Parts: sequence; C-alpha cells; structure tokens
Amino acid sequence: MTTSSPSPPPLRCGSCGATYADRWRCECGHPLDYAEQPLPDRAAPDPASFDARDGLWSFAEFIPESPAVTLGEGMTPLVDAPAWDAQFKLEYVFPSGSFKDRGATTMLSRAAALGVDTVVEDSSGNAGAAVATYAARAGIDAEIYVPASVKEAKLAAIRRAGAATVETEGPRQATTDACVAAVEAGAGWYASHAWNPAFFAGTATFAYETALQRDWDAPDAVVLPLGHGTLFLGVYRGFRALQQAGWTDSVPRLLGVQAAGAAPIVEALHGEAAAAGENDAADGIQIAEPVRKRQILDAVDDTDGDAIALGADAVDAALDDLHAAGFYTESTSAVAPAALSVYRDRDVLGPDDDVVVPLTGSGLKR
Repeated sequence: MTTSSPSPPPLRCGSCGATYADRWRCECGHPLDYAEQPLPDRAAPDPASFDARDGLWSFAEFIPESPAVTLGEGMTPLVDAPAWDAQFKLEYVFPSGSFKDRGATTMLSRAAALGVDTVVEDSSGNAGAAVATYAARAGIDAEIYVPASVKEAKLAAIRRAGAATVETEGPRQATTDACVAAVEAGAGWYASHAWNPAFFAGTATFAYETALQRDWDAPDAVVLPLGHGTLFLGVYRGFRALQQAGWTDSVPRLLGVQAAGAAPIVEALHGEAAAAGENDAADGIQIAEPVRKRQILDAVDDTDGDAIALGADAVDAALDDLHAAGFYTESTSAVAPAALSVYRDRDVLGPDDDVVVPLTGSGLKR
C-alpha cells in the first residue's frame, strides 16, 4: 500500500562530506549515508507493552524514511535452538522469503516518496525478489539484472511480481557492471541493496527487534552471513543506535562468514590463504568486491569481531542439520550455523557466550 510521504532526508558522503537530496553514490565515487541518524528522545519502553503491530515500522523513531510501501513485514520469530546453544531469528518468514524485505520496504518507501517511476537493481536472487515484490506493492516498474546462473525459483519470484529480468553471463560482478551501465544510461532509479543507504536503514531493524524480543538485552555476539554486508552493517548500525539512545548497554560482537573463494573481508583480515577455496552452495554471498568494504572492516574492528571463510561441505552439512531440526532454509542460510561451530572450536566464542544467528532465506527458493 502506498501512502503520501514527506520529502526523504538528505544523504552525505563520509569521504568528502558532500551532501545530496538524492543520489545513488557520491560524485567522488564513495557510498552515501544519511546525514543524520534519528534517535528517540525517551527511555526504552517496557517490552511487555511495546506495540509491535506495525512490524519493523514499529521502530519508526530510528528509521529515517516513512512507511510509504509496506506489506506488514518484520517482527520475525526469535526462537531457541538448543542443538546449537543459540537463538535463531527466522528471517526466512518475510513476504518474499528473505531478510532482504527489511531493506526493500525502506528503500522502496524512499523511491515512492521521490516519485520514482522505474527502479533498477542487480541481484543474485533474494534482493531482486524483494525489490520486485515491493515495487509491485508501490506500483513502480522494476528491472532486475541477474546472473545467468540464478536459481530458477528466485527468477520465478522476480518475474511473478511483474518485474523485467536481464540475465548476464560471467561472474557476479558482471551483473553489477551491466546494471550500473544501464542506470547511467537513464534506465531508472538505482534501487541497489549495496549502495542505497535506505536499504541499510531497513536491515538495522533486525537489531531493534532482537533487542525488544530479549527485553532490551543485546546478545554477546551475532554470527551472520557476509556478502555485500547489507545485514552485517545493518545489525551494526542498529545496535549502535540502540546504545546511543540508551535503550541497550552494549553492541554485540559481529562474527561474519563468507564463501571460500569469494571472501574479500577474510582476505583483508587474515590473508589470501584463509579466504581460498570454493563454495558454490552459498550463492547469496558470492561477492568479490563489496562496495562498503571499508565500513564492514571498521564494524568488525569496532565490535572486536571477525570473519571466516567456509567451503561447501561445511555448509551442506549444516543445511542438513537445519532441515532435520525443522528450519527449512536455503543453502546460504546455513553458513552462519556452520560458522558458529567453527568460532566455538577456535575459542572465539566461549561456552557461556549468548549468541543470536539469523536464518536469512527460505528453502522454498532452493
């Protein structure tokens, strides 16, 4: 449902300081973010009386955009997972089947407020499905660039939402390059889950929901998949905002996991050998050049976090365990539970550490 919205807030470049009413990246080439992060001016409310009927938009005090385009998304379950000694947050129950709906609702709300007619996005599947779904909700045309190797279930989800698809050959970066060329040629507004700060404002709601569901108690750590860093940076920014608002006392350690052979954050932290290998199972995080790499590394450093790379065998085994326990996820969702075991084996996480793990995408898209 689309409703009237005020003008979206301005954007600022953290590198050169330039500000814009709206632009997909700075003229200097760096990513843009909001000029200001809104924060509530009240104490944390009683969790038992917090009204969460508006889903993730219940945290509007933290979100720079207005809810112009929504499907009631958010407030995904946070459940105990005894076999993993952790809590799983079931992000795969979103309308389009992945956590990417968090960013799609805020990003398409910005697009609607700007009066955008057509959005263009590049994606390996889940982000494209989310953008297509919320564009359909907004009555905005969408064109999604995807790798030729995209899974058929994800391609079908994009097309059934009415979006046009453009398939590209070659590595994942080739899809981005083709999409950017189309945007620069005037194809439409770049609804990029990697570049657009409105998307990260949406993924930050993972932190707000988790904190509420835990009575405003932040976990010791969050273990999560890491590709472009859309969830990783969102979780970091969300918990940082909660701490700044005085609603929580701490920011959890952020422990990422990348696909072996496509692990630039791991390589930057631990060297080329630690990032080597292959992992075609985790297609959702096959990102060789994340555009916010510096911001991801800063978040790792600020939270005393880390990142590791895993091969396909570990992911396949973890996926079987998830399905056997009733968590019907896709392969990329299994990287975080697999990494949880590795982090514990390496004593990065202790036996008493309180850990939350997102399960990011539905097994119906396998």
